[in-house]
Amino acid sequence: MLISQLKKLIMINKISIIIITKNEAHDIRDCLASVAWADEIIVLDSGSTDGTLNIAREFTQHVYSSPDWQGFGIQKNRALAYATKEWVLSIDADERIDEALKNEITQTLQAPQFDVYFMPRLSSFCGRFIQHSGWRPDYVARLFKHGSTQFSNSVVHESLIFSAPAGYLSNSLLHLSYKNLAEVLDKMQRYAILGAAALHAKNKRTSLLGAIGHGLWAFIRTYIVRLGFLDGAQGLMLAINNAETTYYKYLQLYFLTKKNP
Repeated sequence: MLISQLKKLIMINKISIIIITKNEAHDIRDCLASVAWADEIIVLDSGSTDGTLNIAREFTQHVYSSPDWQGFGIQKNRALAYATKEWVLSIDADERIDEALKNEITQTLQAPQFDVYFMPRLSSFCGRFIQHSGWRPDYVARLFKHGSTQFSNSVVHESLIFSAPAGYLSNSLLHLSYKNLAEVLDKMQRYAILGAAALHAKNKRTSLLGAIGHGLWAFIRTYIVRLGFLDGAQGLMLAINNAETTYYKYLQLYFLTKKNP
């Protein structure tokens, strides 16, 4: 009994950072540096062939490998299983915790009122932080008490599963996404393929005209409904990217449906 109480006292309000990676050498150093203040950092890699693992080991001894990739949700739950502290903060390699958010997190955990906290995310697209286009405030649930929740098993666009009320932080998580055109094209292809697989697994169906319609609506929703035109040239680029990604996702679903009706 005494040993159990001592363990709880050691864990209380301490925080584990969990990060999943694959070939993130271009991002992981700055990411890890932004969370070096944490009590524990967990990095779970899925088969990097660049310098990701060597860089990660400069910041933490808790570097693990799980090359059996089954999707973002399952991989994040695997990383979560390695965490040992009372609180957990999940971030991606292209995200950063600045000083303001760090201070808010540490102050919040001194007397937490909720088991799960959302934080707004500020994302960049080709060099500009996007304030409209459906990207703001983009609240994401990333800070949570260990054991209170877990990630959905979604292949892509995973989320935390919980039903209790959650708290909201005010400072933004920085998301350095889509740094250049090459990254835009790479992510467009990957997200389209993963998104189509997820839809197909749910027995969703579409047609060629349906794929075109979904793509057109994605452009209108981003650029007009969500005021993407206020984000300048990057707003237009983002709207086109969303349209293309959506079109290719449903086009891929169309071919999956024909192949495996």
